[in-house]
Amino acid sequence: MLVMLSSPHMHGGDSLRMMMLTVILALLPAAAVSVYLFGWLAVLLILVCMLSCLATEAVCLKLMGKSLTTLLDNSAALTGLLLALTLPALTPWWMAVVGSIFAIVLGKQVYGGLGYNIFNPALSARVILLISFPLQMTTWIIPMSAATPVVNLYDLSTCLTLFFAGPDALKLGLDAISMASPLGHVKTEWTLGVPVADALAHYHYSYLGAFLGTEAGSIGETSVLALLIGGVFLMARHSITWHIPFSYLATVAVLAALFSGIDPDHFAPPMFHLFAGGLMLCAFFMATDPVSSPVTPTGQIVFGIGCGVLTWSIRSFGGYPEGAMFSVLLMNCAVPLIDHYFRPRVYGHESGRKS
Repeated sequence: MLVMLSSPHMHGGDSLRMMMLTVILALLPAAAVSVYLFGWLAVLLILVCMLSCLATEAVCLKLMGKSLTTLLDNSAALTGLLLALTLPALTPWWMAVVGSIFAIVLGKQVYGGLGYNIFNPALSARVILLISFPLQMTTWIIPMSAATPVVNLYDLSTCLTLFFAGPDALKLGLDAISMASPLGHVKTEWTLGVPVADALAHYHYSYLGAFLGTEAGSIGETSVLALLIGGVFLMARHSITWHIPFSYLATVAVLAALFSGIDPDHFAPPMFHLFAGGLMLCAFFMATDPVSSPVTPTGQIVFGIGCGVLTWSIRSFGGYPEGAMFSVLLMNCAVPLIDHYFRPRVYGHESGRKS
């Protein structure tokens, strides 16, 4: 007797839990660099965000009468890690907790849980925190890679005081322990009439330093090298494809090259844009979120181009120096439209439409 079984007939061995674990592993190089640059502050921030996301997820599951075994899928832990890597090292503990609650409740569970959210939960929380607490979210502590760091971030007691009580508890002013990010410095100097090249020279900016990760910024976005290692790992594991990262980065580079060639005093060169801010983190880890990005290769390329245009435009013309995270969230809104117009063609039906 021949028994016909429904598809799928094979299982590739992958699971949601393994997919999430793969992304966490890909983020470990960036997390390691963050610990090197910001010491125990980075460790505390990562731990609080991950634990807060797990606790919030548990409460939500309990209130909805669902099994707590869902916590084992690693999605909440990944959201916490991603959120932490987008935050400044001086983010106080209560903001990390509030951001984690926002990420799980408003970025994920309010839509029905994992697989139904239209925005990346970590990015959503990061933008909410930026809008709500602009001063804290744009204060960058001097990293340990600086020649003369004011505070020893490798000292646990000092970092515990900074994290839970703030700089005032150490009788330190923000001006003494903080510095501008490269993007913020260039934006501020340009508004004062200083050309881009002069602004970078005053900052003592180095492309090598930006590539390795020795500049100021959010704890997980400073090292291009670490993020590239993680991105290549994800592509080698087939967790993501090249379509979104390549189209995103290429669009930013092309626009920067064109406009910096026309007016180099106003527009920053391509290498600066590629190495600055959260572009690499967004290109490989945020924009490629399978839930909130297009499903077809063509749609993913369109999505990446849109992210690139918005990122460069916000950085060049907007009031805020960074545009990568805003661009991904804005393009998330367009995903249903992109999927509608770039859906795969159905075999045997003209234009992919059923007769």
